[in-house]
Amino acid sequence: MCGLAGCVAPRHVDEALLRRLTDALAHRGPDAEGFYVSPDRRVGLGHRRLSIIDLATGQQPMSNEDGTVWVILNGEIYNFPALRTDLERRGHRFATTSDTEVIVHGYEEWGDDCVTRLNGMFAFALYDQRAERLFLARDRFGKKPLHYTKVGDEFLFASEIKSLLVHPRVSRALDLPALSRYLAYEYVPSPHSIFSGITKLPPAHRLTYDLRTRDLQVSRYWDLEFRPDGSHDERAAAGELRRRLREAVRCRLMSDVPLGVFLSGGVDSSAVVALMAELMPPREIKTFTIAFREKSFDEAPHARRVARLFGTDHHEQQFDVGAMLAALPDVIGFLDEPLADASLLPTYLLSRFARTGVTVALGGDGGDEMFAGYPTFAASRYARWYERAPAPVRAAVQRFADSLPASTRNFSFDFKLRQFLKGIPHPEPRRTQVWLGSFEPAELDGLLSEEVKGQLQGFDPLGDLDWLSATPAVAAGDWLAGLIYQYTATYLTDDILVKVDRASMACSLEVRAPLLDHTLAEFLAGLPSSFKLRRGAGKHLLKRAFVGTLPADLLHRPKKGFGIPIAEWLKHELSPLARDTLAVERIRMRGLFNPQRVQTLLQEHQAGRRNHRKQLWTLLVFELWAERFGL
Repeated sequence: MCGLAGCVAPRHVDEALLRRLTDALAHRGPDAEGFYVSPDRRVGLGHRRLSIIDLATGQQPMSNEDGTVWVILNGEIYNFPALRTDLERRGHRFATTSDTEVIVHGYEEWGDDCVTRLNGMFAFALYDQRAERLFLARDRFGKKPLHYTKVGDEFLFASEIKSLLVHPRVSRALDLPALSRYLAYEYVPSPHSIFSGITKLPPAHRLTYDLRTRDLQVSRYWDLEFRPDGSHDERAAAGELRRRLREAVRCRLMSDVPLGVFLSGGVDSSAVVALMAELMPPREIKTFTIAFREKSFDEAPHARRVARLFGTDHHEQQFDVGAMLAALPDVIGFLDEPLADASLLPTYLLSRFARTGVTVALGGDGGDEMFAGYPTFAASRYARWYERAPAPVRAAVQRFADSLPASTRNFSFDFKLRQFLKGIPHPEPRRTQVWLGSFEPAELDGLLSEEVKGQLQGFDPLGDLDWLSATPAVAAGDWLAGLIYQYTATYLTDDILVKVDRASMACSLEVRAPLLDHTLAEFLAGLPSSFKLRRGAGKHLLKRAFVGTLPADLLHRPKKGFGIPIAEWLKHELSPLARDTLAVERIRMRGLFNPQRVQTLLQEHQAGRRNHRKQLWTLLVFELWAERFGL
């Protein structure tokens, strides 16, 4: 795992600046650095390395035999042994045993289509000296980040925005539509960024930049296509799922450094541990878990049980609000953009804990999206029933919800019911985003300052989602497939995977996601939706695949999620920070929000009248982030 940066300049690359761009990514690659400047000095590539594979000869940038094609890679190519064998048969000569080198020779053999042959998590930049062109690409689900910008006649790219901001002419101007999106989503969706002029290369996309014409082209090279085949037998499908997931785990055990696994005690990570135990001695599997004192958030006992079941080398550490508060400045510091997913904090602490023993960790990310595991999948079905209920019934439910006291417990009934009703007036796919996000568009009218509203001129932050209502799966009448596609194209890419990447790489830890192997995802997309969501319960086929391997009560216990008690902390331990950061004068001075509305949210929450933890955390993270970045 690494960090990369580069620039194209019309006259000559400023090598000192290239080094500073690359130095800003040192946390992503603390083991080594490398640079390439083209003979005409118009192209510069910088690389920071976290050594995982080929410790001796894997230094980057890396070139072909005659030095006319150069590449820098962030990530891992899991099928590189097979690709190398194929390319050697075609006459290519390899100088290293690194996975990176297959990209160089693959490009020589297949051109831009080389990216379609890669199985892995990656973002890379390749310079073709003969064609005078730069070629960038990002993996199918967006596990590894890549950002770019144009400043005058220069083109810049980097793994993280903070690297681009080192350039003195890159603007730090806040993009107000992106701010509106952040408030609605709790993250800034691709290809947008919080800074004007900086763009994210979307997942499964490639970019070419022609040095002669300065023409920039972005295109998609892969998409997840849902074509359910009703001929599948469920029992056979469960067996095939297990076989494919086992292979996905096997190839992700490739490492020349210590390797472990994040274990929550949920189905996803437990399945990964179970398969690892089939592929290596269990005592060599290092499992890592964090515990919480608040029982409704604590999954450590379940993780402990799984570790005992398979006999892993288990490591557990308890964290409390003090540890979270101590880590908050570090977390805000490594964020390029505000990210209001509160599970970022425990993910960072877990990564920091795991890094004390390993350099690589496997995780269960992707299971909830690919197998319809989130409660919102079932809620979408219930919403269809609710919409057909008589008006008096709906009114009675609303009165009942309004009468419930506000609880701060994890996934409390009152919170779920109120969030469910909040989304009902919206059509899919907007409804799902309202359930997941903080502020629905109508709420922004009261939150944003008059000046900001004037500049936005009625901008709709959820407008980016409307194309999802016309995807092939939705057009075919498969609402669940359409919803799974929405999750993989939005929430997974721009929240979950960003969270894991930033938190882990801040600790120089590589995290791999077997459940997001793209060949496994393609297999799942061909299965009937009923194999995933059954009688309101998600992950049906995944659970069936591990019957007899994992305990039945673990397979069927309700999803808890990797949350922290933000709602309770905002009333107590986090209250001083919230009151200070969201104070009327500070909000008024920044000029983005209505200070009276912010105060109302804070007072209602701290008085226990309403649970505004999502809205308040979203605002708090933004204000802390903006202060850190000097905005």
